[in-house]
Amino acid sequence: MALYGGRCGCQKERITMATTPEGRKSSLTNLRVEPGYKRVAAAIEEQILNGQMTAGEVLPTETELSEILGVHRSTVREGIRALENAGLVQRGAGKRLRVSVPEMSAVSSVVTRALGMKQVSFFELWEMQMQLEPFAAKLAAERIDPKIAQALQDNVTALRQNLYDDDFVIQNDIEFHQLIAQAAKNPVLSMSTAPIGALLFSATVNLYSQVNQARHRLLAAHEFILAAIVEKDIKAAETWMTRHIKDFQRGYAMSGVDFHAPIPLDPRALRFVEWGSF
Repeated sequence: MALYGGRCGCQKERITMATTPEGRKSSLTNLRVEPGYKRVAAAIEEQILNGQMTAGEVLPTETELSEILGVHRSTVREGIRALENAGLVQRGAGKRLRVSVPEMSAVSSVVTRALGMKQVSFFELWEMQMQLEPFAAKLAAERIDPKIAQALQDNVTALRQNLYDDDFVIQNDIEFHQLIAQAAKNPVLSMSTAPIGALLFSATVNLYSQVNQARHRLLAAHEFILAAIVEKDIKAAETWMTRHIKDFQRGYAMSGVDFHAPIPLDPRALRFVEWGSF
């Protein structure tokens, strides 16, 4: 592994015209120097992202990194902590640090929290679903493999058997859409749709108790979507998913919820993203 020091880490910032002691105007810029630990993290992150350091590769020790980068060990330690928090490195056997790929659940939980703090509305969630979910169903019908097809069938069977357990219905619904994203075999799509699942839980937590027929419409839609995907009927999969997402909006209209109100993020939704269950 080649890791090089010598990174400046300085950023130029324009400032308003200043006056020199002699009264002349100056357009010099001031330099903002990043903290040392950020420069350490950035130097290592750059080599991970450009492929010079690969997943599973052991990092040099703190002492070695300190010598390579020309900084104190305490600075290296803080930089490593930042990389661990980002999921780019983790401690393996013998407490040696290795390059790692961030888990999707970790990425999703960060995005979910950010969207919750941004006070994303029911409408904004639905608007994004209208674009992503039919596309995911279309790709799933083209690319699904037997293992995921079986998982989808098991999911729908379980929904049919637990249709009056509201928490189960919501968790099952999230899993159904996640499986379709996996079947599409596009990691960008999977990572884009995962946070929607957590918000979907928060958005539907009271829907089924207020609109009883919603659970039956959900099951019917999932059965039609499943059949279309398994039979590799691309158009039917896309069409039924579009109908399903449109029905989501109708359910909210019937429940009396303000479709443009922010979604209150339920803590159980984050537990589902991080642990796979409530």
